[in-house]
Amino acid sequence: MRGAARGISWQIIETDTRVATVDSHATNEFPDKYVNLCVIRVSRCFVMIRVNIGITNISAERFWNAGKPLPPIQISTNINLVNMTKKNEGCLEVPFVFTIVYNPSIAQISLKGKAHVSGEKSEIERILKEHEEKKPPPQRVMQSISNVVFVESILISRILNIPPSVPLPQIPQLKTGGKRSPEKEYST
Repeated sequence: MRGAARGISWQIIETDTRVATVDSHATNEFPDKYVNLCVIRVSRCFVMIRVNIGITNISAERFWNAGKPLPPIQISTNINLVNMTKKNEGCLEVPFVFTIVYNPSIAQISLKGKAHVSGEKSEIERILKEHEEKKPPPQRVMQSISNVVFVESILISRILNIPPSVPLPQIPQLKTGGKRSPEKEYST
Protein backbone atom coordinates (compact mmCIF):
# COMPACT_ATOMS: atom_id res chain seq x y z
CA MET A 1 0.00 0.00 0.00
CA ARG A 2 1.38 3.41 -0.90
CA GLY A 3 0.42 6.97 -0.19
CA ALA A 4 1.72 10.45 0.41
CA ALA A 5 1.71 12.71 3.43
CA ARG A 6 2.81 16.32 3.08
CA GLY A 7 4.94 15.66 -0.03
CA ILE A 8 6.76 12.64 1.41
CA SER A 9 6.20 9.26 -0.17
CA TRP A 10 5.74 6.27 2.11
CA GLN A 11 5.09 2.61 1.67
CA ILE A 12 3.72 -0.06 3.96
CA ILE A 13 5.91 -3.10 3.60
CA GLU A 14 6.16 -6.54 5.14
CA THR A 15 9.12 -7.65 7.22
CA ASP A 16 9.66 -11.32 8.05
CA THR A 17 6.17 -12.66 8.74
CA ARG A 18 4.90 -9.62 10.62
CA VAL A 19 3.10 -6.84 8.79
CA ALA A 20 4.60 -3.41 9.32
CA THR A 21 2.55 -0.24 9.58
CA VAL A 22 3.40 3.36 8.85
CA ASP A 23 3.54 5.80 11.74
CA SER A 24 2.03 8.98 10.31
CA HIS A 25 3.38 11.11 13.16
CA ALA A 26 6.98 10.21 12.31
CA THR A 27 6.65 11.57 8.76
CA ASN A 28 6.12 15.09 10.13
CA GLU A 29 9.73 15.09 11.39
CA PHE A 30 11.13 15.06 7.83
CA PRO A 31 9.91 18.03 5.77
CA ASP A 32 12.17 17.30 2.75
CA LYS A 33 9.67 16.55 -0.02
CA TYR A 34 12.26 14.99 -2.34
CA VAL A 35 13.19 12.11 -0.07
CA ASN A 36 11.66 8.66 -0.23
CA LEU A 37 10.92 7.66 3.33
CA CYS A 38 9.97 4.35 4.81
CA VAL A 39 8.90 4.19 8.46
CA ILE A 40 8.24 0.72 9.76
CA ARG A 41 6.66 -0.29 13.08
CA VAL A 42 7.32 -3.91 14.01
CA SER A 43 5.92 -4.87 17.41
CA ARG A 44 6.99 -2.01 19.70
CA CYS A 45 10.25 -0.91 18.12
CA PHE A 46 10.66 1.50 15.21
CA VAL A 47 12.96 0.71 12.30
CA MET A 48 13.37 3.61 9.91
CA ILE A 49 15.16 3.55 6.58
CA ARG A 50 15.71 6.80 4.75
CA VAL A 51 17.08 6.78 1.20
CA ASN A 52 18.47 10.02 -0.26
CA ILE A 53 19.39 9.98 -3.96
CA GLY A 54 21.82 12.39 -5.57
CA ILE A 55 22.78 12.52 -9.25
CA THR A 56 26.48 13.40 -9.67
CA ASN A 57 26.97 13.00 -13.43
CA ILE A 58 24.70 13.18 -16.47
CA SER A 59 25.85 12.19 -19.93
CA ALA A 60 23.44 12.20 -22.88
CA GLU A 61 23.94 12.41 -26.61
CA ARG A 62 21.75 12.11 -29.69
CA PHE A 63 23.52 10.41 -32.62
CA TRP A 64 20.62 10.37 -35.10
CA ASN A 65 20.09 13.39 -37.35
CA ALA A 66 17.19 15.51 -36.06
CA GLY A 67 15.59 15.85 -39.53
CA LYS A 68 15.70 12.12 -40.24
CA PRO A 69 12.72 9.97 -39.09
CA LEU A 70 13.48 7.49 -36.32
CA PRO A 71 13.54 3.79 -37.27
CA PRO A 72 11.91 1.12 -35.08
CA ILE A 73 14.09 0.91 -31.98
CA GLN A 74 14.79 -1.33 -29.04
CA ILE A 75 15.63 0.28 -25.68
CA SER A 76 17.67 -1.41 -22.95
CA THR A 77 18.12 -0.03 -19.44
CA ASN A 78 20.57 -1.09 -16.76
CA ILE A 79 21.15 -0.06 -13.13
CA ASN A 80 24.44 -1.12 -11.53
CA LEU A 81 25.18 -0.64 -7.85
CA VAL A 82 28.93 -0.09 -7.88
CA ASN A 83 29.57 -0.68 -4.18
CA MET A 84 28.11 -0.29 -0.72
CA THR A 85 30.24 1.38 1.95
CA LYS A 86 29.53 2.34 5.54
CA LYS A 87 30.01 6.09 6.07
CA ASN A 88 29.24 6.11 9.81
CA GLU A 89 27.16 4.19 12.37
CA GLY A 90 23.80 4.78 10.73
CA CYS A 91 24.63 5.56 7.10
CA LEU A 92 25.60 3.68 3.94
CA GLU A 93 26.77 5.18 0.66
CA VAL A 94 25.72 3.31 -2.48
CA PRO A 95 27.18 4.64 -5.76
CA PHE A 96 25.27 3.62 -8.87
CA VAL A 97 25.36 3.91 -12.67
CA PHE A 98 22.23 3.94 -14.82
CA THR A 99 22.52 3.53 -18.59
CA ILE A 100 20.07 3.54 -21.47
CA VAL A 101 21.14 1.99 -24.77
CA TYR A 102 19.13 2.44 -27.97
CA ASN A 103 19.39 -0.09 -30.81
CA PRO A 104 19.99 1.05 -33.54
CA SER A 105 22.27 3.54 -31.90
CA ILE A 106 20.22 6.75 -32.05
CA ALA A 107 21.25 8.04 -28.61
CA GLN A 108 22.78 7.16 -25.25
CA ILE A 109 21.99 8.33 -21.73
CA SER A 110 24.07 7.66 -18.63
CA LEU A 111 23.42 8.84 -15.07
CA LYS A 112 25.81 8.37 -12.15
CA GLY A 113 25.00 9.12 -8.56
CA LYS A 114 25.02 8.08 -4.93
CA ALA A 115 22.29 6.81 -2.68
CA HIS A 116 22.67 7.56 1.02
CA VAL A 117 20.84 5.01 3.12
CA SER A 118 20.41 5.99 6.75
CA GLY A 119 18.64 4.30 9.57
CA GLU A 120 19.05 2.35 12.76
CA LYS A 121 22.51 0.89 13.32
CA SER A 122 21.29 -2.74 13.36
CA GLU A 123 19.34 -2.30 10.11
CA ILE A 124 22.32 -0.67 8.35
CA GLU A 125 24.62 -3.47 9.52
CA ARG A 126 22.15 -6.09 8.27
CA ILE A 127 21.99 -4.44 4.82
CA LEU A 128 25.80 -4.24 4.64
CA LYS A 129 26.19 -7.87 5.77
CA GLU A 130 23.75 -9.05 3.08
CA HIS A 131 25.70 -7.05 0.49
CA GLU A 132 28.97 -8.71 1.57
CA GLU A 133 27.25 -12.12 1.23
CA LYS A 134 26.42 -11.19 -2.40
CA LYS A 135 22.68 -11.08 -1.72
CA PRO A 136 20.53 -8.70 -3.77
CA PRO A 137 20.22 -5.15 -2.42
CA PRO A 138 17.09 -4.23 -0.47
CA GLN A 139 14.09 -3.52 -2.65
CA ARG A 140 13.62 -0.12 -0.97
CA VAL A 141 17.08 1.03 -2.10
CA MET A 142 16.66 -0.24 -5.67
CA GLN A 143 13.15 1.21 -5.94
CA SER A 144 14.28 4.63 -4.72
CA ILE A 145 17.20 4.72 -7.17
CA SER A 146 15.10 3.54 -10.12
CA ASN A 147 12.32 6.05 -9.35
CA VAL A 148 14.75 8.98 -9.50
CA VAL A 149 16.81 7.87 -12.52
CA PHE A 150 13.81 6.92 -14.67
CA VAL A 151 12.15 10.28 -14.07
CA GLU A 152 15.39 12.11 -14.87
CA SER A 153 15.95 10.00 -18.01
CA ILE A 154 12.45 10.83 -19.27
CA LEU A 155 13.19 14.53 -18.91
CA ILE A 156 16.53 14.12 -20.70
CA SER A 157 14.95 12.14 -23.54
CA ARG A 158 12.42 14.94 -23.98
CA ILE A 159 15.23 17.49 -24.28
CA LEU A 160 17.02 15.32 -26.88
CA ASN A 161 13.75 14.61 -28.71
CA ILE A 162 14.18 10.84 -28.51
CA PRO A 163 11.73 8.16 -27.29
CA PRO A 164 11.64 7.78 -23.49
CA SER A 165 12.98 4.63 -21.87
CA VAL A 166 9.61 3.94 -20.24
CA PRO A 167 6.78 3.12 -22.67
CA LEU A 168 3.91 5.55 -22.46
CA PRO A 169 0.40 4.14 -22.03
CA GLN A 170 -1.65 3.96 -25.21
CA ILE A 171 -5.38 4.51 -25.33
CA PRO A 172 -7.14 2.27 -27.86
CA GLN A 173 -8.90 4.25 -30.59
CA LEU A 174 -12.54 3.69 -31.42
CA LYS A 175 -13.46 2.97 -35.02
CA THR A 176 -16.45 4.65 -36.58
CA GLY A 177 -19.63 2.97 -35.49
CA GLY A 178 -18.53 2.72 -31.87
CA LYS A 179 -16.61 -0.57 -32.24
CA ARG A 180 -13.14 -0.96 -30.81
CA SER A 181 -10.15 -1.86 -32.93
CA PRO A 182 -9.27 -5.56 -33.13
CA GLU A 183 -5.96 -4.85 -31.34
CA LYS A 184 -5.34 -5.99 -27.78
CA GLU A 185 -7.78 -4.64 -25.27
CA TYR A 186 -6.79 -3.96 -21.68
CA SER A 187 -9.14 -3.71 -18.76
CA THR A 188 -8.77 -3.22 -15.05
